[in-house]
Amino acid sequence: MKIPYSYLLVFLLLFSTVSKAQEDDTILKKLEEIAIIDQKVMMPMRDGIRLATDIYRPKTNEKVPIIFSRTPYNFNSWGDGERKTRTAERAYEAVKRGYAYVVQNERGRYFSEGEWDILGVPLTDGYDAFSWMKDQPWSNGKIGTYGCSSTAEWQMAVAALDHPAHAAMVPQGYGAGVGRVGDILEQGNWYRGGVEQLLFFSWLYGVEHDKFKPRIPESATQEDLIRISRFYDLAPENPPVDMSEALKHLPIQDILKNMNGKKEIFDKMVRRKPNHPDWYTGGLYHDDMEIGTPSFWFASWYDVSITPNLALFNHVRNNAKDPEIRDNQYMVIAPTLHCAYTRATENTIVGERSVGDARLNYDEQIYAWWDLWLKGENNDFKEKTPRVQYYTMGKNIWQTAEQWPPKDSKMTTYYLNSDGAANTGNGNGTLSRKKPSKDQPDTFVYDPMNPVTSYGGNVCCTGNAVQGGAFDQQVMEERDDILVYTTDVLQEGVEVTGFIESTLYVSTDVKDTDFTIKLIDVYPDGRAYNLDETIQRARFREGYDKEVFMQEGEVYKIYLTPMATSNYFEKGHRIRIEVSSSNFPRFARNLNTGGDNYDESEGVVATNKIHHSKAYPSQIRLPIRK
Repeated sequence: MKIPYSYLLVFLLLFSTVSKAQEDDTILKKLEEIAIIDQKVMMPMRDGIRLATDIYRPKTNEKVPIIFSRTPYNFNSWGDGERKTRTAERAYEAVKRGYAYVVQNERGRYFSEGEWDILGVPLTDGYDAFSWMKDQPWSNGKIGTYGCSSTAEWQMAVAALDHPAHAAMVPQGYGAGVGRVGDILEQGNWYRGGVEQLLFFSWLYGVEHDKFKPRIPESATQEDLIRISRFYDLAPENPPVDMSEALKHLPIQDILKNMNGKKEIFDKMVRRKPNHPDWYTGGLYHDDMEIGTPSFWFASWYDVSITPNLALFNHVRNNAKDPEIRDNQYMVIAPTLHCAYTRATENTIVGERSVGDARLNYDEQIYAWWDLWLKGENNDFKEKTPRVQYYTMGKNIWQTAEQWPPKDSKMTTYYLNSDGAANTGNGNGTLSRKKPSKDQPDTFVYDPMNPVTSYGGNVCCTGNAVQGGAFDQQVMEERDDILVYTTDVLQEGVEVTGFIESTLYVSTDVKDTDFTIKLIDVYPDGRAYNLDETIQRARFREGYDKEVFMQEGEVYKIYLTPMATSNYFEKGHRIRIEVSSSNFPRFARNLNTGGDNYDESEGVVATNKIHHSKAYPSQIRLPIRK
């Protein structure tokens, strides 16, 4: 008998729902068999605020080490009347290996008391949590911190407090916690080169809770909290917003207001200049803080903060006062988007580009790290684990090094050149080892009301406004406001692994404007896949503690924040860079007025020039492995 398609579809949906429920039930039963589960424990902080905490620990009389995850995100076991098992799955993996798994909400989030402030939560909360856990009768006094993105960003600054129980950490995708490292000043991904990154404009709309949210009375017992949490998880649900349109609003200080989002935290952050004192009073890590914790760092090539992530690893390796701490820093760099390490497959696609089989035995390595530092096992982690594991796209292989960049990466300079017509992919811009002899500057018009659209890239958290990863840039290179500089066809393969440095000599007819660079791998058939990108606001070219405006007719030297990648340009490929003045909405538009920008709605059109000659050697420096 022929079964109607609609009946079959209903049956398959019902079957998949039942199967998922059975899977959820299975993991919960497996966890209950091996774990003592203690949920909605209200952990006290020194100021009397209590933070909601779930504890999962082995059924044993022995003292156990702790894997601790503190997060602004919702880990409640129930949502919309359904069981949620993500936390249970992570807890099961830890408990079956002999660890307690402790997850806690930051103050002001969900069942935790107090007021939340992005990157402004007191560092003492982390310190107090360590002290409380260390003193529990089931704890062996060793705590490891673990998490990705916002669950990682607090770890570095707290590690600088040097709590004796904080034995090790595994920060992943942690750039939002990095304020300043050397010359790189991003203040937690808010800036790049002095230009606002719009990811937090989008992220805050979805995550910030209203100050008028319902509060659980202090008299509520743990039993009350567990019961309440079954049907009331305190998770707000803002209406969906088309971020590709919302981020176009001007002035940018009103973007959250225009979406009817909660805006108190945003309002104060959007007005801060890159070196404002308030950036140094919250939870961000800055390079004058001493990290005294063994660390296993995880970054990814298409993350929003790959360069500061790698710079921080190097900073700790080179500057920690304790030689044992310097020697116990390890790094993994995957070819994925933000926090997407374990989503790699046999054929990993990042954007449109296949980067091959990018899988790695993450759990095996991480738990060996925990076993070493939290259990004190004399295992072979250090013998088996390279200092740096990085994935080289193009070759599509994992490689290893004892330092970053690899010792055999040598900086090689390529100079920009043209006959004054590098505009579009059909222009005559070149990249060459030879310095140009005379200055024939390339000119383009930057209209902030018609900015270059972000197409792919190293991004996070912008909703539907920007899709991250590698995309064929040929369609973008039809724009006249993009300058394109390309090498000759490579006669042999070239591996570029490390930091990419760039210097531009520029002039303009406005007081202030931005300059962007994008590094690209061009295939023989013309496909042009982006690798990394950066930007610099000209007014901050002499430092982020001052604003120096431009004069028409003057040529200025601008260093851009370094990019980073590991990519093999195969024989027959070409190396390319694109130069422009906007990459929107990844970065905010410069309205070119010389004003504060955040409170402006009208811009002026800029005529910008890139100079290249012996006197003005605009260049990009590539770390090439021989």
